[in-house]
Amino acid sequence: MLQSVLILLATAVLVVVVFRSLKLPPLLGYLIVGVAIGPHALAWIPDTEAVRQLAEIGVVFLMFSIGLEFSLPRLVTMRRIVFGLGGVQVVLTLLIVWAAAAVLGVEWRAAFILGGVLAMSSTAILAKLLAERLELNSSHGRQIIGILLAQDLAVVPLLILVPALAAGTEALAVNLVFAFVKAAAVLGVLLFLGQRLMRGWFHLVARQKSAELFVLNVLFITLGLAYTTELAGLSLALGAFLAGALISETEYRYQVEVDIRPFRDVLLGLFFVTIGMMLDLRVVFEHAHWILLLLAALLALKASVIFGLSLAFAAGSAVALRTALALAACGEFGFVLLAQADGLGLMSGTLMQPVLAAMLLSMMATPFIVEHSEHVVRGWARSDWMHRAMQLHNIAVQSMAADQHVVVCGYGRSGQNLARLLDRESIPFIALDIDPQRIREATAAGESVVFGDAARREVLVAAGLLRAKALAITYSDTASALRILGHVQDLRPGLPVVVRTLDDSDIDRLKEAGAAEVVAEVMEGSLILASTALMLLGVPLNRVLARIRETREQRYGLFRGFFRGITDETAAGDETQHPRLHSVTIEPGAAAVGRTLGAIGLAALRVEVTAVRRRNIRGVAPEPATRIEEGDVLVLLGTEQDLAAAEIRLMQG
Repeated sequence: MLQSVLILLATAVLVVVVFRSLKLPPLLGYLIVGVAIGPHALAWIPDTEAVRQLAEIGVVFLMFSIGLEFSLPRLVTMRRIVFGLGGVQVVLTLLIVWAAAAVLGVEWRAAFILGGVLAMSSTAILAKLLAERLELNSSHGRQIIGILLAQDLAVVPLLILVPALAAGTEALAVNLVFAFVKAAAVLGVLLFLGQRLMRGWFHLVARQKSAELFVLNVLFITLGLAYTTELAGLSLALGAFLAGALISETEYRYQVEVDIRPFRDVLLGLFFVTIGMMLDLRVVFEHAHWILLLLAALLALKASVIFGLSLAFAAGSAVALRTALALAACGEFGFVLLAQADGLGLMSGTLMQPVLAAMLLSMMATPFIVEHSEHVVRGWARSDWMHRAMQLHNIAVQSMAADQHVVVCGYGRSGQNLARLLDRESIPFIALDIDPQRIREATAAGESVVFGDAARREVLVAAGLLRAKALAITYSDTASALRILGHVQDLRPGLPVVVRTLDDSDIDRLKEAGAAEVVAEVMEGSLILASTALMLLGVPLNRVLARIRETREQRYGLFRGFFRGITDETAAGDETQHPRLHSVTIEPGAAAVGRTLGAIGLAALRVEVTAVRRRNIRGVAPEPATRIEEGDVLVLLGTEQDLAAAEIRLMQG
């Protein structure tokens, strides 16, 4: 077993590194690993029951994550897309595939399951792609997310139906009714008791202030409810979904999502490996033409259904086409249903192999389809050109009368606060934002904000960049800010640009890209706190202002990095990439003893020595000629990885 695990880990690490380098979803890498090392190819890992059971735990955590997204307010807001467009898409696709498969001679239960399998699209792939392309809040982005949510919810009744279908056709109606009654009873009891107990229980656990206890509790709730529903004759995945849905109604949902992510990603990767292991490459090569035909039919069918339904639900042709192309492929829940049907003996190998191959190919094609969908839309949907032209026209009309104005990129809280101060000073401005609801409410109140992606060159030109006096990037997104700065350097070099960022990790990059000033939220908060404390301690105002000015001119150099502790672990991004302070004591026999800081070469490792403490005397900003002695304490500034490399060099050379 250990040998199998080592083979699995080695191949998974290698393939996932390659896929991330190619900016492709890692789950496709896991599928390829399963195909390569499975029993039908290299046969490095046997397809044992133990491996399948462990992989099923991955499905449990996937369903748990979906349950965390099951928010009643969100469903109410998107009810027309989720229960209307999304619900009809699932039912219609299922019925069409069911009928087509039955006509082709597929047994009716397998045909029904096949319809449910092919109706699904990939939430994992599409959510990531939309986020990277900044399209989550676009018209087609909201429609795609709504349909994906409907598909995720449709998995719940399908997970109940499949075991009932496996019970036999003699008393199918009775089995179905009994399954749904049993599910309703179990869910009703758990929801009724869970709503009352869950928040109080999590309050009790959270008050202990133990991260370890909190994670153990999450695992207990997830696996415990999954086990409860399995005992009731339902499925593990259904109980996990219910656990996520219950926790989503508490204030701990975001912390839970972060804590559960490592378990989910690793075990879900194993699940996709086992799915890949099901694929027999020999059968695929023998029936390659049928698989390609099935792939083409699948993509065409789903795209046609979704395109037609989107138009019927009053979406523009461009939005409908983008939505249809993105959702045409299959998704991970299709594999969940396929694996369940295979385990219950409802689908023959001769049918499952071509379907599995077509699903894998469709998912692999999804990033490429989304990437090139823009060219297809521009070629086929003439209204999209009109829509974009109207957007630019609206921006240009709004900014036409403006001269020596400020272009405000982003109209969130920071952007709106800036706009209010500009308005008080009678300084004209035009704000750009991509959140339709925010724009609708702000324009109704008479504020100068228009829909437009500030990272696009033509949008900045339409907003009067060539006549602007300054530009402010008010949202914290370094990649988008760098694109805007690149456009500004091309079109208006020398234009003052103020950039907001979260902390000091990207200040240098933004400055080098052309930002006149970079405002780091965390640093400014610390600066205001420190200056207020100094004034309360009696330090003269002019000295406090001088300290503030000096700190800002040095790009917050005085505040760079801090000593992290256990309580500084946070869910807000990858903290290992942020600068931190770290103290290293030079032990007797260390390689650095007797050498100068310059000779050691820590700068090459992107690590700065901010201070040296020697015999309880602390020297700040030591010179490169400073010679290191035994017992010195060096205070280093750098990222976690660079600090580790620097400590090795100091101790071992």
